[in-house]
Amino acid sequence: MTSTADRLARQQDREQGIGTNKKAVKFSQQDYETLREQCLKSGRLFEDNCFPAEPTSLGYDELGPDSPKTKEVDWKRPKELCSNPKFIDDGATRMDICQGELGDCWLLAAIASLTLDQQILARVVPQEQSFTEGYAGIFHFQFWQFGEWVEVVIDDRLPTRNGKLLFVHSAVGSEFWSALLEKAYAKLYGSYEALTGGNTTEGLEDFTGGIAEIYYLDKAPPKFFQIMQKALSLGSLLGCSIKVVLIFILICLFSYIFDYFTHVIRLKCCSWCFQKNSADEKEKRTALNLFKGHAYSVTGAEEVNFQGKPVQLVRMRNPWGYKEWTGPWSDKSIEWNHLSQDEKSKLNHVADDGEFWMSYSDFIKQFTQLQICNLTPDTLTSDKVCHWNHYQFEGMWREGSTAGGCSNFPDTFSSNPQFVVRLEDVDDDPLDGKDGCTILVGLMQKDGRQQKRLGCNLKRIGFSIYKVPDQYKGQSNVHLGPDALQSPVAKCSFANTREVCKRCKLPPGEYAIVPSTFQPDKNGSFLLRVFSEKKAAASPLEDDIDIQIEEEELSESDVDPHFKELFKQTDGNDMEVSAFELVEILNKVFSQRSDIKTDGFSLETGRLIVSLLDKDESSKLGLMEFNLLWSKIQKYLAIFNKHDTDSSGTMNSHEMRGAATEAGFQVNSAVLQSIVSRYSDAQYVIDFDCFVGCLIKLEMLFKMFKTLERADTGKIELDMQQWLCLAIY
Repeated sequence: MTSTADRLARQQDREQGIGTNKKAVKFSQQDYETLREQCLKSGRLFEDNCFPAEPTSLGYDELGPDSPKTKEVDWKRPKELCSNPKFIDDGATRMDICQGELGDCWLLAAIASLTLDQQILARVVPQEQSFTEGYAGIFHFQFWQFGEWVEVVIDDRLPTRNGKLLFVHSAVGSEFWSALLEKAYAKLYGSYEALTGGNTTEGLEDFTGGIAEIYYLDKAPPKFFQIMQKALSLGSLLGCSIKVVLIFILICLFSYIFDYFTHVIRLKCCSWCFQKNSADEKEKRTALNLFKGHAYSVTGAEEVNFQGKPVQLVRMRNPWGYKEWTGPWSDKSIEWNHLSQDEKSKLNHVADDGEFWMSYSDFIKQFTQLQICNLTPDTLTSDKVCHWNHYQFEGMWREGSTAGGCSNFPDTFSSNPQFVVRLEDVDDDPLDGKDGCTILVGLMQKDGRQQKRLGCNLKRIGFSIYKVPDQYKGQSNVHLGPDALQSPVAKCSFANTREVCKRCKLPPGEYAIVPSTFQPDKNGSFLLRVFSEKKAAASPLEDDIDIQIEEEELSESDVDPHFKELFKQTDGNDMEVSAFELVEILNKVFSQRSDIKTDGFSLETGRLIVSLLDKDESSKLGLMEFNLLWSKIQKYLAIFNKHDTDSSGTMNSHEMRGAATEAGFQVNSAVLQSIVSRYSDAQYVIDFDCFVGCLIKLEMLFKMFKTLERADTGKIELDMQQWLCLAIY
């Protein structure tokens, strides 16, 4: 219940604008201005107890407290490393980012792309910070995390060895913004080691809130160079890499094992990307000095006139700050001699700084993958570029209720969360000349990197898109059943990555998006995002919460004489039945039935029944009230047996939505998750006594709410005493 309350509190905060870049969530409840003011008043430099200068902040395995790699690590402030440290020196540029002994080149490539737009950079790296005026040893940064912006506060104690920064650093030894940014990001995910291995798209999204696409260059779409140019002109951030072949992975693995047992191992660059001094560097370096498994930034795409013919060029950057391409169009290649002086001065930059040009044709041949991070409207402040329209929704998969698995599991697939998007206007100037509505759909699973230290793996996730049947068009208060989810118009391949994304071009119309894990009954939380070129309407597809129960009007003359005689035998001669007597009666009756399984009605259920039906507040049921209960139970028994499709005497929890609807209770996915958590057993089945108890509780809660609701607002207001008195019963 506390986690549910936390989730509701976050929803309320978002309604107040908290979670935007201007009102970021305070990570670990730490407020930068308050902490900084306290330090200035006390005259002490900030020390962050939430991310201390200790081995635990370095890592948990290879960088764990007992690892030889963490020995002789000394945490120092920039003022202890140089006489005149600067936060940013002459502007933050991609040349300020050089990799250290941590496998996070994917992250550094994303940071390098970030520096291409100073406005975007300033959202992540507040520019007013310094080591002079108002310095208190405290700094802050902002990151996008699963739909909201989070402010992370750190102290400026950085891990060093032999007086040099251990991890990311600037080529200018007195500049520290990139090292502090890396530390804040490590704090966000729990440790520096949590940053090892990753995809540039993850960093790009966490710095912008954008949505990333991945293209495999051996299957590049037509006019892909123009797609890259357009993306760069729109402020999109681009990164790329070269796939590592299996034989190289095996070489790396054996080398890793050998190094470990000889105690001379150094931490690798990223998944199979090593340090510059590694003996295995030659194994992953191509003949033209590119590095497999390494993340590069794409920083430009231009067309030049070369010997009377147009040539398409791509500008790249290695986040190491050196090790450049040595093929055609490299810094000192002869191709530059055949350009006009204007073009040459505009494009050519000869320096061993990690940045270089290459032809688009070589780019397609040499690199395997390109990532494009498309930015949200709030990130792109210029009116000169087109903006995507952006919609996002949070959701959960819960075992036994809303984790239905992929369409290979038709019995449960429709129980997954569902969302609808309504497309009306076609794209302007489509590249293929055909009318249609372009959307980007991204499905992101939460908290995978934070859970690495627990040994948890990412789940295989994906989504399918279906055309909404005509009878459901224009509605959002429905949950589509199996009959409506037959043939998808588009689908995304399942993958065990943080996010899967697909670009679709669809005819105008209404479409249902169904995100899922590949296997059913896998718990998880997700963020679904939809980017559309033209404005569209998007919302969850979810049943309204409602109750439709016909109250029976009975007089004593309507009661069957045999039933009346049975009641007299059990009422204790006072013509009323207590909760204790009621439980005894119900268990005696239903224990004799062979068509249902039950652990027996509990006293709690008995009290709920009495609370619902007791009209005179005697805490007992009279003859008429007991007769009404018996009528309800007979109705519920018929529904239960109908949904017990395998005649097991129990009901599968995935069938609870349909059974509750037939009983008159229309619930949405959130309520269904709570029902299953409360009333199902370890195998996510519901027996008869729990089924009855659930429906009685639903009816009681609904009637309580409607009694207290004012003017059909959909809300009630209670003070603490009122809330406790109602909730405790």
